[in-house]
Amino acid sequence: MRTVGLSLGLVLLCLLRVQAEELGTAGPEESKIAGTWYITAMASDSKIYLQKKDQLKMAMANIEVLGNGDLKVSFAIPTPERCMKFESIYTPTGSPGEYYSSDRGNKTVRLVDTDGTSYMVVFATREKEDGKILHMLRLYSRTQWVRPKIKTLFKRLAKLNGFTDETIWILPRQEECRLGEL
Repeated sequence: MRTVGLSLGLVLLCLLRVQAEELGTAGPEESKIAGTWYITAMASDSKIYLQKKDQLKMAMANIEVLGNGDLKVSFAIPTPERCMKFESIYTPTGSPGEYYSSDRGNKTVRLVDTDGTSYMVVFATREKEDGKILHMLRLYSRTQWVRPKIKTLFKRLAKLNGFTDETIWILPRQEECRLGEL
């Protein structure tokens, strides 16, 4: 579950500064990225995630843009044992739309797609202590209910990024693990 938290943070952070050429759309304004998001779907090559994917549920994240351009991301992640809550700080890497955090492992996140208001798709990488690189694609939504068209888009983007049907899943809604005081 520790890996889950790390990956969630990575996904959110890379959304702020994206080159229009890379995405085919203009990058979102920081004010549009800030606020509460639900992690509603994911794709991963992590064996731990794949083994536990049937136990995973939607998580929540809140993004706050700090004055220096860093992002403070608060998470509420349901696990079978408890509701994990923590915060991480992500720093711009210098590449548009990309952020880095060394909290709980070396993580980098990059925006793949967004409409700037209701959803965003983020690609995250995490380097493990043994040097292995894990990859994850996440779908963030402003609500727990995602339009079928956006779910289809996410699945298509996941396959374009090398994920298979077995490594892509939609997370069920949950109410027991919410953001609030950490």
